[in-house]
Amino acid sequence: MWRLLDDDERGRLTADADWLLRHKHWEAAHGFELTDVITVTIAMQAALIVLGLDVGELREVSAVIVYPTAMRSRGVHAGPVAGTVVDGAVPILGEAHERRGPVLVAWDQAESAARLPGQGHNVVLHELAHKLDLVDHTGDGTPALGHRVDRRRWFEVCTGVYEAMRDGRDRPPLDPYGATNPAEFFAVATESFFDVPGQLQRHEPDLYGLLGDYYGQDPAARL
Repeated sequence: MWRLLDDDERGRLTADADWLLRHKHWEAAHGFELTDVITVTIAMQAALIVLGLDVGELREVSAVIVYPTAMRSRGVHAGPVAGTVVDGAVPILGEAHERRGPVLVAWDQAESAARLPGQGHNVVLHELAHKLDLVDHTGDGTPALGHRVDRRRWFEVCTGVYEAMRDGRDRPPLDPYGATNPAEFFAVATESFFDVPGQLQRHEPDLYGLLGDYYGQDPAARL
């Protein structure tokens, strides 16, 4: 990621990452020990998502809790196919809690995304997209668009792609998990926008354009 940014972007990224490190509570779970490598790697990924916005957009993040690997959660969860559910223990790579709640991140997943970008998955970006969505305390897949994006156009494009995924149609490079609900669709789309921007721009140009307007970035152009 770093080598694709220009000097101005690097300066803003490091400033925002530093702000996040100083103003958010960082905690390790299950006896895990935080190191500078861990906190800085996660903070830099977090800063990327607001590089074209303002770091204040992450005001709903009170803390970042880092687990060594995927957590296990028991209960009823959305299944791998739209409209299905599974009951039992499932691996949780991350979580974003509502109303100034923390963000939970599995370190092995965050590290893998940093070392091997281009897979279309990034747990830090995914969970922080949820936090951006929750700025208005409603996880509906629509963050605070302001004047950056035409709201009607946002709903038109996102609903079209989302409904196609709900119908079981593949929309690469978007992960099928995005068909779970609108909130997960936005988080999955955000992962693709930053991690495989060229593919998203090629396959879903309208969606890519909307996300570019919202995030104030053009990741595909950096490639």
